[in-house]
Amino acid sequence: MRAASRHRRIFLPVLGGVIALAWVTLWLWARSPYGRYMDHGDWAASGPAAFLCQAVPGGSPVVQAALYALSWTLMIMAMMLPTTLPLFNTFERLVAGRPDRLRLLSLLCLGYVAAWSAFGLLAHGLHALLLSGVARVPAMSAYSWLIGAVTLACAGAFQFSKLKYHCLEKCRTPLGFVISHWRGQARKRQAFALGARHGLFCVGCCWALMLLMFLVGAGSLGWMLLLAAVMAIEKNTPWGPRLSAPLGVALLTWAVLLVASHA
Repeated sequence: MRAASRHRRIFLPVLGGVIALAWVTLWLWARSPYGRYMDHGDWAASGPAAFLCQAVPGGSPVVQAALYALSWTLMIMAMMLPTTLPLFNTFERLVAGRPDRLRLLSLLCLGYVAAWSAFGLLAHGLHALLLSGVARVPAMSAYSWLIGAVTLACAGAFQFSKLKYHCLEKCRTPLGFVISHWRGQARKRQAFALGARHGLFCVGCCWALMLLMFLVGAGSLGWMLLLAAVMAIEKNTPWGPRLSAPLGVALLTWAVLLVASHA
């Protein structure tokens, strides 16, 4: 019992340290000469990333994807891990008596981050295709604001969808989620799968809000903090679900105002 309590006192500070380190790294990166790389633009245009793209055979898409994966993973660790602390607390209590509890908790975290990283790479690919299409049709550049309006409208409309509330409910009930998915057999594999499964529901709940980072700029720590706070409130406070509809209205209104300002 004392060992379990000691490990609990170790894990949560370590997890908090990882989250803090991610925020500090993002802050330093954003203020460095390489801060432009956080905006998911053309990484191969100039600077060290361009050198790597030229040095590695066929390196442009590979290096850009690798650097993007690094920045996105840091964002996930900074923004999303704090919103899922109840899951880690619940799982920690469940495996408190096991000698490999820290390894299982680490695998749970790794599975969660892996689910969000997979979504990030998919979003990056679609974003790159969209930018490539705009670059090939010069006339579209005059209507690039439409991309922002559509993104805002989609994010706002999703706040009213059944999928949003279904996934949000899974995120808000970590005890039921863990009990229904944890069998205690092949523990390492199940811990990773549990984290990945919960991460998928988290993606299903928050993907539209995370897409706003492409609109406002991935290097904006202010927007990161704001969105992280909104998602944490939605997932972890008793009145969180009641925030979804007003947020949807605000995003739809923003989209309408953006269209009206360019009409």
